Amino acid sequence: MAFCNACGATLEPGAKFCPKCGAAVPAAAVASNPATPAQSNTVKVILIVVAIVVGLSILGIGTATFIGLRVARHTRVEQNGGKVRVETPFGTVESNNNSDEAARNLGIDIYPGARARKSSAANVTMGAMHTVAAEFETDDPPERVADFYKKRLPHANIAVSDEKQYTIISHDKKNMFTINIEPQDGKTLIHIANISGNAVAGGESTD
Repeated sequence: MAFCNACGATLEPGAKFCPKCGAAVPAAAVASNPATPAQSNTVKVILIVVAIVVGLSILGIGTATFIGLRVARHTRVEQNGGKVRVETPFGTVESNNNSDEAARNLGIDIYPGARARKSSAANVTMGAMHTVAAEFETDDPPERVADFYKKRLPHANIAVSDEKQYTIISHDKKNMFTINIEPQDGKTLIHIANISGNAVAGGESTD
């Protein structure tokens, strides 16, 4: 719909003169509510941005799916009695409930009479870093367990909370031991972790 530039009357399509005032109608009459070039360009830009975002999202999902499938294909899970071994492209994880094996791998004495918690021991190898962790429990109070490890790690850093929770950290050139001792359901829970490899390389000996 076009309008006369002189009087504003409505013009019929193709009209060369205004039927009301007789003014000549330009060859390119302006239609009502036309879309300006700026508005048109803005819409195009928005559509392009939306298309790019959607495309990147689809690409990201496809890449994650591809990587997940490759990891799944190269992941092996072996179970032998109480031991579970998982081999992935990023490293190996082992879990078991053998307290004797956990004690050997931890490299530190286990509190006398402490019982290994089921499926709580783990061996993790990621590149050049090796982590061994295990959980034990005893009927003795936390302070007695803490005294036991204080004597074996005399240069360790020790933190104690109001709830009788102890955190003992010992660090040397080869290993970093972290021992958490806390009361739980009438027993004392002991969590021991030993990190060795590049993660502790260059540390000063505490002995």
